[in-house]
Amino acid sequence: MKRKLVSLMLVAAMAVSMLAGCGNSNGKTSNSGGKKDASSEGTVYFLNFKPEQADQWKELAEKYTDETGVPVTVETAASGTYESTLKSEMAKDEAPTLFQVNGPVGLASWKDYCYDLKDSDLYSQLKSDDFALKSDDGQVLGIAYVIETYGIIYNKALVADYCALDGAKISDASEINSFDKLKEVADDMQARKDELGINGAFTSAGMDSSSDWRFKTHLANLPIYYEYKADGIESTDAIKGTYLDNYKNIWDLYITDSTIEPTMLSSATGEDAAAEFAMGEAVFYQNGTWAYNDIKDNEVADDDMGMLPIYIGVDGEENQGLCTGSENYWCVNKKASEEDIKATLDFINWVMTSDEGCEFVRDELQFVTPFKSMDDYLPENPLVKAANEYVDDGKESVAWCFTTMPSEEWKNGVGSALLEYAQGTGNWDAVKTAFVDGWASEYAAANK
Repeated sequence: MKRKLVSLMLVAAMAVSMLAGCGNSNGKTSNSGGKKDASSEGTVYFLNFKPEQADQWKELAEKYTDETGVPVTVETAASGTYESTLKSEMAKDEAPTLFQVNGPVGLASWKDYCYDLKDSDLYSQLKSDDFALKSDDGQVLGIAYVIETYGIIYNKALVADYCALDGAKISDASEINSFDKLKEVADDMQARKDELGINGAFTSAGMDSSSDWRFKTHLANLPIYYEYKADGIESTDAIKGTYLDNYKNIWDLYITDSTIEPTMLSSATGEDAAAEFAMGEAVFYQNGTWAYNDIKDNEVADDDMGMLPIYIGVDGEENQGLCTGSENYWCVNKKASEEDIKATLDFINWVMTSDEGCEFVRDELQFVTPFKSMDDYLPENPLVKAANEYVDDGKESVAWCFTTMPSEEWKNGVGSALLEYAQGTGNWDAVKTAFVDGWASEYAAANK
């Protein structure tokens, strides 16, 4: 894997902390409040990728407008629709001045729209060029603005309750260091759910658009990561599917030891899963450190939130850590007016360097960023602390290889096949076909 990148991410994680993710709402705000003449100063239009933080971005935009008078519009794409929304918005007269791509694959579609950021104030704050997307001639076309981590969030109190039962398969959560042990414990918890007062070992693996990204993207990252690692590569035009049986292992566990029946997954949402965990109805919940805002201040105390790696049954996985990376790269629209480009550069620099912006990023967005200016602004979050423990223990973090997935259509194909398999209307061979054949065809279509 790209060890230098992962290493630098971990250094950043140890220096700060980790957060961010995906969700299922949308929002829009336009702030025109009035200290400066917008026609002379330019305006900002940010197409936000993170639906779960739509309200926070609105608030931050309002703060900036109040302070500077520069109008800022924030529109948030619904979960799973960012690429199609971006295409639609870019075709309009008032196109986004600030947008994002998910890595090199996403950049390929939008590189002709990306302003060169190499002379920007924000780029000067970047800790390493490994957090920048560059063109062949050295232009800086995108800058990562958040470093993220995900795994299996778990309820420490419920695990302790389980460990106190006669015949429990473990005496402490630290003993869960492989897929086999995770399955043994989850199976037993599911069988004894009435004793534990839960509805299932795992939260619902909802496959509506607010939740399916957790499995067609984040979970699918694991077999890709291990294949890349085994083959010594960083991307491919033809995935082999070496670890798809392992993918099946963990997916079967999620849908079997669950709060709901597999036939109900098509309508289960991301909010359902968050609520099930937050209310103590399930022990395990696949998500990232960004999920803290959705589950805090309910039945699960901060001190009872922990994280486990996503184990899938691969040799040596006892040394595996959590999944760390970024798919969030800011790009400035070079086709915007000169005034709007300047206004947009000023806005993102203010967000990540001013005291007010940095405090908001820390307290409300709770981002770990790759910027030197944010080093003194550390978010407080129990999931972040849990994630950092794996770094401190020397565990090998799993890189975010899903940024090399060939297209959104590929993800949708895998997601549909996963759902049909779970519901009993399809078989696992269809998942393999969507994963392997779909990868080859989508890669070819994107690179013809």
